[in-house]
Amino acid sequence: MFTTDFWKATAERAVRTFAQSLVAVLTAGVTNLFDVEWQAALATAGLATLLAVLTAIGAAKAGRPGPGITETTERAVTSEVS
Repeated sequence: MFTTDFWKATAERAVRTFAQSLVAVLTAGVTNLFDVEWQAALATAGLATLLAVLTAIGAAKAGRPGPGITETTERAVTSEVS
């Protein structure tokens, strides 16, 4: 949890969560963008983002987080020499 990679991955998840929840709130009412209560929409997206960060911190002790843009899924290949 105290590494740069952890915080890069957490920041990526936070930005992704913010964008997804903001789009969900904006499209849920299917209203004109000029009629949206922006303060409420941004507050909802901010709360979802906070929950994503807290989830990442809580899951840090449970093991390695899943792959994201800042993480790789490649495994080191070892070859046996006879």
